Amino acid sequence: MKIAFAGKGGVGKTTLCAWTADYLARQGHTVWMVDADTALSLGQACGVAPAAQAEPLAARADLIRQRIGAGGMISLSPAVDDLPELLGVDVPGPGPGRKRLLVMGTVAGAGGGCACEANALLKSLLAHLVLDRDDWVLVDLEAGVEHLGRGTVAHVDGLVVASEPSHRSLETAARVAAMGTDLGLRNQVLALNRAPEAVLPPLPGLPGCILRLPPLPGLAARQLQDPNVLNLPEAATVDGFVAEMLKALEQGRRQTRLRQPRRPAPRV
Repeated sequence: MKIAFAGKGGVGKTTLCAWTADYLARQGHTVWMVDADTALSLGQACGVAPAAQAEPLAARADLIRQRIGAGGMISLSPAVDDLPELLGVDVPGPGPGRKRLLVMGTVAGAGGGCACEANALLKSLLAHLVLDRDDWVLVDLEAGVEHLGRGTVAHVDGLVVASEPSHRSLETAARVAAMGTDLGLRNQVLALNRAPEAVLPPLPGLPGCILRLPPLPGLAARQLQDPNVLNLPEAATVDGFVAEMLKALEQGRRQTRLRQPRRPAPRV
């Protein structure tokens, strides 16, 4: 399954992406984690040391020129199938599965000037991971609606919209979810972080499937000292939440497929 994580900055979407990858790897799966957020913090959240961080693709001017071209003549279908292995780094974990991290990088990291070439290569690589790979792929999107606006992850199987129980955060979540729906991403879950059992405001666009995660004192105590969000005292609570989220997304994927219209039979 291919899952994108979106939402307002600071609401826990990167943390939730890291938890999901760790949970799946412990179930024996191979997981590709794609850091498409300009904050570039997914590796830190997974316990990757600074010296072992993946090199951002956007910083590889040589690869961008080689695969896309320069000087106004750019390829719209660059070869990218070898880039995950070339640029990905292994993420430590208990296994038995495997976690691999790819960092997309920021436009600023591409070396200034027009960013068309960098964006084209980033989009092609994401499309390859989502459409052509059989492994699990988790994409930590830019905070807000940037990548959804570009249609970068239009073909993922599910969209997790992270939010806090505040009006501003929920407004952003509603915009993200509505834009996802416009792109055809109707399989959505609203992951409500640090959430009490309260009635949400009637904001149009919010996903119908809402999962609530209680405050985690262990995470709050660690955040000032360590960016790693794994192996918390509340690990059982985290695993239960992730398992429930994945079950909801799988059910949503099946229902979405059932609702898709059948193609007409070919005429003879």
